[in-house]
Amino acid sequence: MTDFILPDIGEGVVECELLEWLVNEGDRVEEDQPVAEVMTDKATVQIPSMHSGTITKLFYKAGEIAKVHEPLFAMIRDGEDNSVTNSQPVPEEESQLPAPDTSIQSNVASVSSEANETFILPDIGEGIVECEIVKWHFNEGDSMEEDDVVVEVMTDKAVVEIPAKYAGTMVKRYHQEGEVARVHEPLFEMSVSGRDPVTSNASGNVKASAGTKLASPVPSQSVANNRYQPAHGFNEGSVEPEKNIPGKIPASPAVRRLARENGVDLKYVDATGKKGRVLKKDIMAALNQPMVEKAPEQVNNQPASDASNVSRVPLTPVQRAMAKQMTRSVSTIPHFTVSEELDMRGLINLKATLSDTFAEKDIKLTYMPFFIKALSLCMQEYPIFNARMSEDESALEYVTDHNIGFAVDSPIGLLVPNIKGVQDLSVMEIAQQMQDIVKAARAGKLSSEQLKGGTISISNVGVLGGTTATPIINHPELAIVALGKMQTLPRFDEQGNVVSAKIMHVSWSADHRVIDGATMVRFNNLWCGYLSEPMKMLSQLR
Repeated sequence: MTDFILPDIGEGVVECELLEWLVNEGDRVEEDQPVAEVMTDKATVQIPSMHSGTITKLFYKAGEIAKVHEPLFAMIRDGEDNSVTNSQPVPEEESQLPAPDTSIQSNVASVSSEANETFILPDIGEGIVECEIVKWHFNEGDSMEEDDVVVEVMTDKAVVEIPAKYAGTMVKRYHQEGEVARVHEPLFEMSVSGRDPVTSNASGNVKASAGTKLASPVPSQSVANNRYQPAHGFNEGSVEPEKNIPGKIPASPAVRRLARENGVDLKYVDATGKKGRVLKKDIMAALNQPMVEKAPEQVNNQPASDASNVSRVPLTPVQRAMAKQMTRSVSTIPHFTVSEELDMRGLINLKATLSDTFAEKDIKLTYMPFFIKALSLCMQEYPIFNARMSEDESALEYVTDHNIGFAVDSPIGLLVPNIKGVQDLSVMEIAQQMQDIVKAARAGKLSSEQLKGGTISISNVGVLGGTTATPIINHPELAIVALGKMQTLPRFDEQGNVVSAKIMHVSWSADHRVIDGATMVRFNNLWCGYLSEPMKMLSQLR
């Protein structure tokens, strides 16, 4: 039996009111089927099931307050062994328990000093649902102290260290190094001293109480009746009529993301869920339908020898994230590109003048802090470049802080961390933060906070030798600029003489849904003006 932990449902939201249960104990649910409606101080939210299975327990009644990161309901997932779930004593304690007819008091006394507790993998970043186990720091049987780093995991954005919540002994590790662990599922089990007996979360979180015989493995009547039905036993859509919401098709965020990534319009998908809700299987059915006749022909046309010449290498979490993000950006954002030459001679002279001053603070000065600060000054005049499109594409959401991202080629792949609140930072502060972020990225120690919330990005392809590029916008941002390599090229001065100039090509991509060509060119002209004559920035600095 698995407890469903109430996830983060909004920034700063720690609790919510349970409005309505959409299922009862004993009901069978499918993956992504709504189970409950809850109300926060901001909105009403439907909570879908992460798995298919049978609901065994509802932890709250309608009208009660549920806490984020605490169990909301329990269920038996398809394929889960119910016989293990219903045995209340943990295996290690069975050998120490008296005969079945012994009273509960003696049983509690023998195990109350130490209990097993399962650590559920918490939310470790916005939008992250799984991670790869990189390194275990403790083996089964090892002792650990509170806040000791137990395991290192790698998400699609960074390497994260998971600490122990209590002091105790490692009992079980649910995953091996290199395997993928899912958020809100058991990560490891530990024995904790001085706590009430609690079975593993994967075994139902059953606590010993005064009215329970620990040695009685007989399941309760309610759980015993919760037998599995066949996978097709739940006839979705047969209980309640379709619920029409003006302007919105009912679907979970995961289903909407799957539809966007594959270019599927929810309006044309046959919904089979309750109240007209689109489920994941509906999207898959829509994707598979046009390919039914083509699939056999494609397979038959492949030479028999091809299979032996192909090696399959799974994508890393970072590569998977990049594939999804780039597919989403290209398929949903109409890009257009503007390119321009930037004369770097003024910036070169300024950098040479300031390098020693920065070195006294142990800061290696590059050109990037000037690019970032000039970008922030331009966004004060053109705030649309610090906005984003709303999810329903009906409004623009303007962001107060200038959170400017820059690409970093780290050992685990391309990352785009961002510097927060650039409008309030000096060039030296930007350089210091950038130096710290690059160091953390190359060590795989970036925090999720440094990777989310960006409003515009810079890609420096020139550091590897590229001259021009067509950068892909980092959704949900509206623009991105790529910097080419600096070249020494002949140019004409104001008197018509040929001079040696330091030229860098800059290439912009913008979201043509909200940014027109004239606005993009004016923004770029202002930005290049600040950089070619950097002393102009002094009049705008605060």
